[in-house]
Amino acid sequence: MNQVTKGQKADVTKNRPDIKNLAVKLSWHVKGGGNPAHYEIDSAAFLLTMNGKTRDDRDFVFYNNPAGGNGAVHHSVAHDGDGEQIAIDLARLPQDICRIAFTITIHAAEARGQNFGQIDQIRVAVCNKDTQEVLLEYKVSEQFMVETALVPGELYLHNGAWKFNAIGSGFKGGLEALCNNFGIEVEPDNAAAAPEPLVVNLSKISLLKKKVSVILEKKKLTNVLARVGLVLDISGSMSKLYKGGTVQNLVDRITAVASYFDDDGMLDLWIFDHRFHRLPAVTEKTHEGYIEREILNKAKTGGFKGKIFGRNDEPPVIRDVIGFYTEEQKQRSNLPAFIVFISDGGINKNREIRKLITDAAILPLFWQFIGIGRENYGILEKLDTMEGRVVDNANFFALDDLDRISDEQLYERLLNEFPQWLKEAKLKKILSI
Repeated sequence: MNQVTKGQKADVTKNRPDIKNLAVKLSWHVKGGGNPAHYEIDSAAFLLTMNGKTRDDRDFVFYNNPAGGNGAVHHSVAHDGDGEQIAIDLARLPQDICRIAFTITIHAAEARGQNFGQIDQIRVAVCNKDTQEVLLEYKVSEQFMVETALVPGELYLHNGAWKFNAIGSGFKGGLEALCNNFGIEVEPDNAAAAPEPLVVNLSKISLLKKKVSVILEKKKLTNVLARVGLVLDISGSMSKLYKGGTVQNLVDRITAVASYFDDDGMLDLWIFDHRFHRLPAVTEKTHEGYIEREILNKAKTGGFKGKIFGRNDEPPVIRDVIGFYTEEQKQRSNLPAFIVFISDGGINKNREIRKLITDAAILPLFWQFIGIGRENYGILEKLDTMEGRVVDNANFFALDDLDRISDEQLYERLLNEFPQWLKEAKLKKILSI
C-alpha cells in the first residue's frame, strides 16, 4: 500500500491492467466528547469533464442519487460500516469524464455551529474493488477550524491511466458551494441562515491563496507588492523529497504566495547542488506537475548539463539571485524581492555565505531560509544575531517535517520577519516605496 501526502500525485492504474473496478473509501471520526449522532456527514463524487464541470445533475453521485456516469459510479455505505464508499467501473465511465472529485460535507453545519475543526481521522483509501487490495491511502493531516466542506482528493485521467491527487483542502460554504462550483444548482442547506458567497474556485492555488490572504491581512501586507523567488536545494539527500511529492507540494504553497503577493504573479525559481540552474517561472497555470515536468523528466533526458542530486554549494546560486534581482531586473528594482531559500543542511561555506548576505543588506532583498534536513545549518542559524549589516535582511527557521506543518502555520512563519524588514528598509532608504 502506498501512503501519500498532501499535494502528492500517485499512479493508480498505470501498468496495472488487472484493475477494472475501483472502490474509494472515505472515513472520518468525531473528536473526543462529540456525539457522532449529532453530525450529518456525507461524502459525494462529482464526475467532471475537461472544463471542470458536471454534464448534468446525474453526474453528482451521493446518498440521494447513488448511481451516476451511466451506471459506472455508485455511492454506498462502506462494507465495513466505517464511512462511505464510491465504487467506479472504469470501463463503463463515459469517455468525456476525465476527473472524479471526492468531497465530504457537514449537513446544516452553520445552523448547528459545526465544522471540520470538530472532525479528525479523515482518510481516503483507493482500492482494487475486485480484490479489496488497498492501492493507496491518504490521511488528511490538515488542521481545520471553520471549514464546513472538504475536498480530500480526486482521481484524474493522465496519458490513459488514472492517478490520484491528494488535495486535502477545506473551505466554508458546505454542499451548496460545492455544487455551484461544479455546475449544479441545489436548494440552500439552511434556508433560514444568511447565504454565504457561492463563488468558490476549488483549484489548489485558489484555496491556498485564501489562506495567504488571511496572513497578509493579519500582518498588514495586503497592499505590498514584491517579487517572489524560490531557491531549492537539489543535493543528493533531497532526492526522496523530490520524487515523493514533498517538493511539489512546497512549490504549490509558495506559488500561492507569489500569485497573491508578486507584482506579476510569477514565482522565479532556482535549483542548486554543486551547480545551479534557473528554471522557468511558476504560475497558477503551470504549477501542476512542475517538479516532474521541469526537473525530474529533464534530468532523465539530459536537459541539465551534468547530473543533479550532487553535493550542495550555496554561494554561486546566492550570487545569481542577487544579480537577477538587482542587475537584470533594474526596471523593477524599486520593488522588494522576497526570496525563500530551502536547504537540507550540510552548510560548510559559512564565511562566504556570511559575506554575501552581509553585503546584500544594502539591497532590496529579504532572504527567508528554511531548513528541512535536521542537519548542520551552520551560519543560517546565526542570521538573527549576525552583525555588520545595515538592516537585518534574513531569517531562518527549521522544520522537522515539511508535509506536516499546516498551510496557515507555514505562511505565518514564512512572513514573520518580512514586515519588520520592510519598515527598516524604508527608513534606511533601501526601499523607495
